[in-house]
This record gives sequence, C-alpha cells and structure tokens, in this order.
Amino acid sequence: MCGIAGIMQLDGRPLDGRLLETMTTSLAHRGPDGEGYVLLAPGRREKPVAVNGRLSGAVGSSQPVGPFTLGFGHRRLAVIDLTPLAHQPMGTEDGRFWITYNGEVYNAPELRRELVAMGIQFRSASDTEVVLESYRHWGPACLDRFNGMFAFAIWDGRAQQLFCARDRFGIKPFYYRETAGRFLFASEIKALLQDSSCRVCPNDALLYDYLTLAKQDHTTGTFFEGIQQLAPGERMTVRSGRRAGSADLVRERWWRFPVGSHDRALTLNQAAARTRELIEDCVRLELRSDVPVGSCLSGGLDSSTIVCVMSRLLAGTSQPRTFSSCHEDVRFDERPFIRSVVEETGAANHQVFPDIARLARALPDILWHQEEPVGGTSILAQWAVMEAAGGAGMKVLLDGQGADELLLGYPRFMGARLADLVKGGRWFAGLREWGAWRSLHGGLPLTGWAGLVRGLLPAGQALRLRAGATGQDGWLDRRFVSRVGGPDRAWAEEDRGGRTALDREVARSVTQDLPALLHYEDRNSMAFSIEARVPFLDHRLVEWLAGLPPDCKVRDGVTKVVLREAMAGVLPETVRLRRDKMGFVTPEDRWLRVELRPQIEALLESESFRARPYWRAPVVRDWYRRYCGGRTAIGPLVWRWINLEWWLRRFCD
Repeated sequence: MCGIAGIMQLDGRPLDGRLLETMTTSLAHRGPDGEGYVLLAPGRREKPVAVNGRLSGAVGSSQPVGPFTLGFGHRRLAVIDLTPLAHQPMGTEDGRFWITYNGEVYNAPELRRELVAMGIQFRSASDTEVVLESYRHWGPACLDRFNGMFAFAIWDGRAQQLFCARDRFGIKPFYYRETAGRFLFASEIKALLQDSSCRVCPNDALLYDYLTLAKQDHTTGTFFEGIQQLAPGERMTVRSGRRAGSADLVRERWWRFPVGSHDRALTLNQAAARTRELIEDCVRLELRSDVPVGSCLSGGLDSSTIVCVMSRLLAGTSQPRTFSSCHEDVRFDERPFIRSVVEETGAANHQVFPDIARLARALPDILWHQEEPVGGTSILAQWAVMEAAGGAGMKVLLDGQGADELLLGYPRFMGARLADLVKGGRWFAGLREWGAWRSLHGGLPLTGWAGLVRGLLPAGQALRLRAGATGQDGWLDRRFVSRVGGPDRAWAEEDRGGRTALDREVARSVTQDLPALLHYEDRNSMAFSIEARVPFLDHRLVEWLAGLPPDCKVRDGVTKVVLREAMAGVLPETVRLRRDKMGFVTPEDRWLRVELRPQIEALLESESFRARPYWRAPVVRDWYRRYCGGRTAIGPLVWRWINLEWWLRRFCD
C-alpha cells in the first residue's frame, strides 16, 4: 500500500520537480518506508532518471528539471517483498514502461507463474512487477486478471501515453486534475492542492448532494471544483492533445457490477457451501503478506466471520490480533459478542473506547486526512481503532466492508423487497415477510421505509417526497437550490439498472454508497500507515453473491441468510444467530446534544457559518436547539451541517 503522484507536462515546458516532490511528500503517511521518483522525457532520446530518496537531493535546487516533461513520485509502505528490489517507481529492463502503483493484487503469485511460463523473467518478488509485466504482455486486458485493490499509472514510452486504472470497487483512490498546461494525478486530493495554480473552490452540486442526500463519492466529481476521480472499475488513457497544452483523456469502464442475474435453481445448502468455500479462499489470499496481518472486530457477523476464518487458516502458526471499538453504554457496546469470538479463536483483542473530547481535538487532523466532509460519527470510532492498531505496530488489517451491501444487511433492502412483493401482486408473501420482520426487529426504521418508497415510486417522485418529509426547503437557502438544480439533478443518479426494486437498491448501495465507506476506510487506515484489506469485496465473491436469489439473503425477517448458513460450525452461535446490527456505532445523539453542544453552538453563531450561501443560519440554529431538546431526531443532519462548516474552514477559507 502506497501513495502515488505524477505530473505530465502538456505544453512542452520542463517538469516542475519541486512540485512533484511536494506532492509526493504530502503523501508520506501512506508510505513511510521509502520514497522514489522517475523523470522521463517523452519524445526525446534522454534516458529516464530514477531516484531513490528525495528528488531535490538528487537533482539539486535547480527548477524546473532539465529536459524532462513527465515525472512519477512514490511513497512506499512495504508489505510484499520488503527488499529494495520492490522500490518504486519501477520500470521494465528496456525502459519502455514505468509504473507508480498503490494497492495489492492478491493473485500475483499465480499470475507470476503464468508469465514465467511465457518466458518472462522477474527481478523482485513484488506484485508491482507482476502488474507491470502483465500490462506489458496483455495490455489493458490485464485488469480482468487482477484480483485485488489497486490504483496505478503506467507510462508507455513507445505509444507515448499514460494508462491509469482503478480497481473494481474503488477501494484505492485515484484523483486527477488538468490545469495550466499540465495533467496531475495522485492518491489524495491534498497532493493536487500543492499546485499553486489550483484555486480551491467548493463544488456546490456535490455539497448539495451531501447536505440533502448524505451522498459522497457517488460521482466522478469531488467536493473540490476541477478535481476529478476515476470511478470504481474505470480506466483512462492520457495523451498530449492536438491543441497545445491540452490533454486527450479517454475514460471507459472495464468492470461493472452485475445486476439481476439470479440463479434460482440453487438450494440454500448449495449456495451456503459455495459461499463458505469462496470466503475461505478470499481470506486465504488476503493473508498473503510479508508482515503480520490483523483484523478489525466489531462483534458483528461480517468481521467475526473474517476473524474466525483467519483463525482456522492460521491454526498452528499464529492467532489473529484484533482491534475493537467499545462503549461503557450497553446500547452501543458489543463486547459480549467480541468475547464470544475471542474465546472461540484465541485472538488477541485490543479494545478502544472512543473519547469524544479527544476525538473533537483530533477533528482537524481527521478532516485533513479525509479531505472531504464525512457522513457520521462512526468514522470517528473507526479512526480510534486505526490509531490503536497503528500504535500497536500493525501494517495490515482485514475488515468486513461490503458484506452488508451484498447480503442485504441494511433495513432499506427489506423495504425494497417488500416493494417487489407488493408490485408483483404477492400480497400474502409481503404481509408474512413484514410480520416476520416486526417480530424480530420491531418496526421498520426510516431507512427501510425509504427503500419501500423508492421501490414503489419513480425516482423523481421519491426524491420530492423525501425532500418534503425531511423539511429541507425550510433550512436550505433557496438561491443555492436554484443554482445547483435542486432534486432534479439527482434523478438520473437514482435510476439504476435492474429488473426489480431490490436489484436497483443493491446496485445503488454498491455503486453510490459503498465508495464513501471505502473512502473513509482508506483515509483512516492510511493516516496511520495501515493497509486495510476487505475480503468480502473479492470480485469472485461479489459476483457470486450478486447472482443469488433474494430468499438466499433475506427470509422470514432474517438478513444475511446464506452467510449464517455458510458459517455454521465456524462462528459462535451467539454471533451467528444475532439479529441486531451495530458496527462501529457511537452514542451520536449524546455527543451532539451534550458533549459537543458548546462547540456546535459557537459554530452556529459564528460569522463564517452565518455567511455561508448554503443554508438559512437562523433556521439551522433553531432546528439544532429543538434537536437538543429532544423534539426532533435529526442527528445525522446536524452532523452534516457542522462537518461541512469544519471542512470549509479547513480547506476553502
């Protein structure tokens, strides 16, 4: 896991080496184990100049740098092949191809054997070299062969083009910007902001989506106007444009989430057997590392599955080290379930008790790493867990992201399922499912009702109804709404492919909601130089689970049915059969109403907040006080108000 950066000068001017080094060093937290650069001169006869260490230490203080118009930077977190042979940027022996790469391709050993059989010789044991040689041999088609998480850029000197790619789910980030006669890319936005020509301006359309729909990372845009990102499963070629100083960018999807291709001939036992087989192999691959691998452990079904499978695979060698977020308030505490897993596996468990006073002091750092406003206080609990793991010397952690989206673990999926049954005329089946859900979970929460409404109504009507129900017209500034287009602009995003409401809800969750969770995971883990791996997003498992019929995932009010069956005899029964869901939860209402109230009151009264063009500040202040009095339940909205203000102060003011 690493940090990557690069500059492609498009106007013929020499490369700004100082900028390249500043971009790269801003990513030092992503790679504390090494720093490297390569300088290239496209279209000229000068040989590449590779630098191990600081660029300024090798080329001196003279800026710009010689005849070179293309440069890669790299910060290394050494996980596979800890030797200098795995140093990046890495080139082929003939100097035609150069790569700067972030991620892990877990099936690199199998690909290496395939390439060796074709006569290709390797100098290192790194997966970086496997990626590079795969591209040299198979071209862009190599992406279909990779099983892992990655974002990289490869320069092809003969074709005179830059090839950039991002993994299927966007686990690893790739940002870019074209400006002032050059193309820049990096693992994080802060690297692009090092360019003095980059005018920091908020992207109001995405601010609207965040404030009203709690959306982030659902498009290729960012909260910064002019800064783009590759979408999950997208690749891009970059060439110097026909017009001087411009670039020709060609973006295309190389992978799409499969929607609605259900195999209804399977029995639950057959589906569970194959699911268990795949999970075990996914975890086995993601345990490949030259440094110790631990895991997050919330006590829920997903992370407990990973820890229990890890324990079996590591039997006789070591037991997992696990890290958990806990609370003294039993409403938010999962220690009884965590203890069950620890007793079953013998895992060494480190427990963290998130302290909002300390986390509030860390918020400037958290926002600096996240770079964009975050969606809730659970991200703070995750930060505390990653901080503890980093302090314990961990470099790799497994985590359960993706399982809820694929196995229908959220109440909104039940709402969509009920919508399908109603629209299909299966009223009795719908009533039975609704009754089973109520007997196990009580009433359907608001997110479940939202899934039901989205399933029954066209997207435009559903969004209008949501806007009315949330009362957003009361606190939003009308000129802001008029400027960005209001709910109308979101309709196209809401209309996802799929034959059923449930298919559309799953696709929406995977393609629009999951990228934000992966964003949080990547930034929180990399802030402490930790590589976070997510076995449930092995594409083989994803494609398998996407093809299972709904009743393999939810039936009789029970979610994640196939996973529960698959893990019989592996998980402790107290965890396997639990019906509630928490995750890295926090006492959000108490934090926002009590502990953070003095800071929030001061923020809402501040001159900067009152001057923002996004909201009617007096209304926001009144709503917050009603919330503190227990008259409304708008905690997530309050968090978005204050988080956006903090972000604007950190990056834009």
